[in-house]
Amino acid sequence: MSTTGTATTADALPTGTWNVEPAHSSANFSVRHLGLSKVRGHFEKVEGTLELADDPTQSSINVTIDAGSIQTNQPDRDGHLKSADFLDVENHPVLEFRSTRIAKESDEDWIVEGELTVHGVTRPVTLDVEYLGTAQDPMGAGQRIAFEAETQIVRHDFGLTWGSHS
Repeated sequence: MSTTGTATTADALPTGTWNVEPAHSSANFSVRHLGLSKVRGHFEKVEGTLELADDPTQSSINVTIDAGSIQTNQPDRDGHLKSADFLDVENHPVLEFRSTRIAKESDEDWIVEGELTVHGVTRPVTLDVEYLGTAQDPMGAGQRIAFEAETQIVRHDFGLTWGSHS
């Protein structure tokens, strides 16, 4: 993420508006195929903003993912995932996350609760977030901040039921 904010003390997170930097950010996933192997993939187009407040629990995060940018290294599968059977990118071109609550677990570990919208369905999700630190960009483009977040979702909760045997 890149910033338009300011750095504070070494112990505090730098406040301000941080934008997801597409060249250094990704939205990755893995799903079970037939309950056996894992299919891994990612979305190539991710945008977002982190508004980091003096009190980090008062911060907010908004992320938008281009559903049509899904990649699993299998063009036929990617096409199927974009179809009405799954993401239906024609009618639901983006996946969105909006934070509703941020809680500090430790200096590096955070819990971010929010609303995830997939396939036009919005559900609450909880992200386990690790703060990886800040650094000055060596190319002179400013300060950078890094986080890694992880969650698990159930695709059926978002209306993605194709191929389901439940």
